[in-house]
Order: sequence, then C-alpha cells, then structure tokens
Amino acid sequence: MNKKKFISIAKDVINLEIKALQLLKKNINSAFNDAVVQIAKWQSKVILCGVGKSGLIASKIAATLSSVGTPSFSLSAGDSSHGDLGSVTKKDILILISYSGQTNELKNLIQYANRNKILLIGIVSKKDSLLYKASDIKLLIPQVRESGNGIVPTSSTTAQLALGDALAISAMQFKKFGRLEFKKIHPAGSLGSQLKTAEDIMLTGSKIPFVNEKLNMRSALNILSEKKLGILIVQNKQKKTIGIITDGEIRRYNEKKSNLHEKKVAQIMTKNPITIEKDVLAAKALSVMNSKKITSLCVHDKKNKFKTIGVLHVHTILKSNIS
Repeated sequence: MNKKKFISIAKDVINLEIKALQLLKKNINSAFNDAVVQIAKWQSKVILCGVGKSGLIASKIAATLSSVGTPSFSLSAGDSSHGDLGSVTKKDILILISYSGQTNELKNLIQYANRNKILLIGIVSKKDSLLYKASDIKLLIPQVRESGNGIVPTSSTTAQLALGDALAISAMQFKKFGRLEFKKIHPAGSLGSQLKTAEDIMLTGSKIPFVNEKLNMRSALNILSEKKLGILIVQNKQKKTIGIITDGEIRRYNEKKSNLHEKKVAQIMTKNPITIEKDVLAAKALSVMNSKKITSLCVHDKKNKFKTIGVLHVHTILKSNIS
C-alpha cells in the first residue's frame, strides 16, 4: 500500500471523530445539567462501568472525576456478577456506558441499581435499549459511523470520552474546585511542583535571618554569614518587618565607604521590602523575582502584610523543579 494512503486514512479517521463530537455537542441538553448537579452534590462515590472499549472509557472518566474532587472508581462488568456488586451501595451513583445499551454483562447491574433504588446514569446511543429505558438520567451519545469498515469502536468511544470529560469539568466548576484543592490531591510530579505555593517551600522559624533595626552592622554581618541566604530581614521592636539588607547592598556600600561596622541596621536597610502572600503560587513568586531582579521574598499571611512568616529564596524554588 502506498504510504500516502496512510495519511489519507488517518485524516478520514480524525474527520469521522470530529463529526461525532459535533453531533455530541448538538445532543447536550438539560439531562446533562441534571447529571452534573447530581455528581457534584453527591456525598458518596461515583461508580462507572462499561464493557470492552466502553469499559476502558469508564476507567478514564473515573480517574478524571477523582482527580478533580469527585471520588470515583470503575467496576469490572464481568466481576460485578461475582461479588463485586457489594462495592455499590444505595448512597452511590452508578454510571453505565454502552453504545447499544443491550450488553448482557450490564443487565445484572441495571437490575441491581433499579431494585436498590441506586441513581443510574446511562451513557448510551439507542433510545429503545434496556439501559436507556432503565436510567434515571439519560445521556444520549449520537449514533455515529465508526472507522475500520464501520466495525471498530472509534468515533463512539471518542464521544463517550468527551462527554465524560465534560461531566468531570462541569462538576469541578460547580464545586469551585480550584488550584489549591487540585494541589492537595496532585502532590507529586511536575504538575504538583507547578501548584506548590510559597508556604509549601518557604524557609521558616530559625532559618529566617531576622535582625532588629537597632542592631549594629558588625553583629548583623555575623547573622548574615550564619544564615547563608544573602539577606537580612529587618524588624522593629513590635516584630514588624520594615526593611531588608542584601549582600549586594553591603558590597556596594563598602565600595564607597569604610564605616559599615559603625552603622546601625536601620541606616543601611532598604525600606518596604517586596513581599508576597503565603498562598501565591511559587511559580508566580519566581516571576516576581525575575521581574524585580531580586533573589528573595518575604512571605506573609493575608491578615498582616508586615508580619513575615517565611522567606522564599530563588534557589529553593529552583530546587523544587519550579519554573
């Protein structure tokens, strides 16, 4: 076969799946709203099940729902009739996915849901099917043309997956599941790193190089050397942060004058240092540092801008694989 033919086949497959998604978009109706509200407000689990390729789609949708704050898992249709139905309770939502809606393996699940009054959401393509008729909420997938001589589940599974993504993201928005919530259940990997806040990686406690404004610079330099951050955070007697001294400023002062040791901290410091709130993303803090051409930021909480609770250093951010 001519290699150019493969490119043509690829484009045909993609075009068929695009058409399936366009039809799905037209099919979205009030039943979708009902499903989102139930999923978002439900206090227990969302359990998904399908057979064959639809079963794989069920697993993906369950994983997506869980990742955006809705506890979910997928159930094997085959194993469900051999004891796994015990994992489905009256407090759960059951979502069954089937193109035909007549799959034998799902019949026991449908009967179990109806008998125990478990909320059943059906994702199905045929209105005359058992699944469509038995579902409390009916989400209709358009009947579409499949690739591979019309026999390989491709366009239909793409539509199923897209509908599942739409449900998950809609429920996420309904619950106001934001960056901070997302970070809590994605602590690892590059995604988790990008969602870390200043509070997650800032230096705290005795690691913060605090000095009093009235301290002499000779003693302050000892603290600068001990803490090894290249900065000093200046406080007044009320523990209010009023200034900052950097090693760069000290070098520049020494280049012009020779009486640094005779000075008080307040005479050398730069007033009103740049600060950030503890909930700011570390990536945003790095952007601030780059734009201001500084290497450290004082971190404070929302209640008191002048109470430093931590120090964020550029090296700490970079070591956390944040960019």
